[in-house]
Amino acid sequence: MNLILGILVPPLGVFLTYGVGPTLFINIGLTLLGWIPGSIHAVWAIAKQNEINNSV
Repeated sequence: MNLILGILVPPLGVFLTYGVGPTLFINIGLTLLGWIPGSIHAVWAIAKQNEINNSV
């Protein structure tokens, strides 16, 4: 679900995955520059977090 939100509303998907932190602020900045950079970053960040959670 976070991945879908990361595509549609990038900062929301990142917030639900990481909470408030540097990753969220980076994503907000990229989303302000354009929806596509924000979406790409959100999908990458969420997938990275899911990979870390699945390997533990």
